[in-house]
Amino acid sequence: MTATSATSASQFANPINDRYFEDYVPGSVHAFGSITVTEEEILEFSRRFDTQSFHTDPVSAERGPFKGLIASGWHTTALMMRLYADHYLSKVASLASPGIDELRWLQPVRPGDALSIRATVTQARVSRSKPDRGLVHTLVEVLNQRREVVMTLTIMNMLRRRQE
Repeated sequence: MTATSATSASQFANPINDRYFEDYVPGSVHAFGSITVTEEEILEFSRRFDTQSFHTDPVSAERGPFKGLIASGWHTTALMMRLYADHYLSKVASLASPGIDELRWLQPVRPGDALSIRATVTQARVSRSKPDRGLVHTLVEVLNQRREVVMTLTIMNMLRRRQE
């Protein structure tokens, strides 16, 4: 993974170290990136965790269904999580995630691709049982350097509310 930097299509009202449930406004869109994927990282990740030849063997991958080496979808998900945790998810109010919905790998990720994310807050609601927190649903789109969407998922995060 090469450098990560932040850019934002819509700035949060507060920085990540002072961001709470109330700062995740439904309809807001935030963009962050990028991470450049290297062949070495694709091979290292896949040889440990996803040993299919189109992820682990550049020569074999040339003859495979993708006509070249591609990153494991799980590797792409891990790279997305790095950007999400570094730039989007509150450093002070995050209380974990009950899960994700609708994970889709739409296009292959190849060596040299520069990935970024676009995070759209789709829903935010205060917890009925624990009113000191809320649940935020975020549609995350992973884009390559050509602005093509390569992966999508909806992440749910529990976040503390600001103490007034």
